[in-house]
Amino acid sequence: ANTENFRIVIVAVQATIPRIEESAEIEKATPHKIKFARISREELYHNILEASRLSWLFTTMVALSSIVAVIGLARNNTAAVIGAMVIAPLLGPNVALSLASALGDFDLARNARKANLVGILLPLCLAAIFGMIAPLNIEGSEILSRTQIGYLDIILALAAGIAGTLSFTMGLSGAIIGVMVAVALLPPLVTCGMLLGCGQWNLAANAALLFGTNLICVNLAGVFTFLVRGVRPLWWWDKEKAHKATRHAIVIWLICLAVLALLIFATKW
Repeated sequence: ANTENFRIVIVAVQATIPRIEESAEIEKATPHKIKFARISREELYHNILEASRLSWLFTTMVALSSIVAVIGLARNNTAAVIGAMVIAPLLGPNVALSLASALGDFDLARNARKANLVGILLPLCLAAIFGMIAPLNIEGSEILSRTQIGYLDIILALAAGIAGTLSFTMGLSGAIIGVMVAVALLPPLVTCGMLLGCGQWNLAANAALLFGTNLICVNLAGVFTFLVRGVRPLWWWDKEKAHKATRHAIVIWLICLAVLALLIFATKW
């Protein structure tokens, strides 16, 4: 039959009447499946695609969160900096890169890279302009804290990256907000731009190193988490391509992490 003009719409069930009582026998028989259940591949793909789509809304949110972060850092206002972390949509494109590696989806990877590029360059340029035209108090704790990095930051970013990816796979959108705060990509990026604008090259390099730490660890943790969670292509002919893309992504991010660890070690001397 010709189904060209038809579309299947999948709607999430919110509630049922009468309420379905959970069976104790089922929970006892398959506890691991209930405990580690994840949303469907299609729903996961749709959610991450929406979170990583390069659009006027994404660009506007990046610009607005950058302005909030710049003001918060300049005034040493912790609440404003946290607000910028929450509204910045930078986690989505990086999780999308990890999903693209797990599925071997090069179109998704291409779109995620575009969104990531805008999400990095726009805050950097806005912050650099502010650093050039406005006086900057680099002694503020909010700025200085983004110029200090150690090996514990790698562990923090890996843990937060795993939590963020798990939140996507389980459909827990509320938990993602906490991950955005824990593995903040925007504040160190904005700090780097502001310090570049006022000519503080060494401090700007340290802030860039912290941003790179969070970026690399989020992507590495995402690829590993999707691999462990069994996120695979639907069709068998795509699985070999996905395996190859996953292997390449893991090797690339591990190399980047090793280089990053060496740079962190060098800054300690």
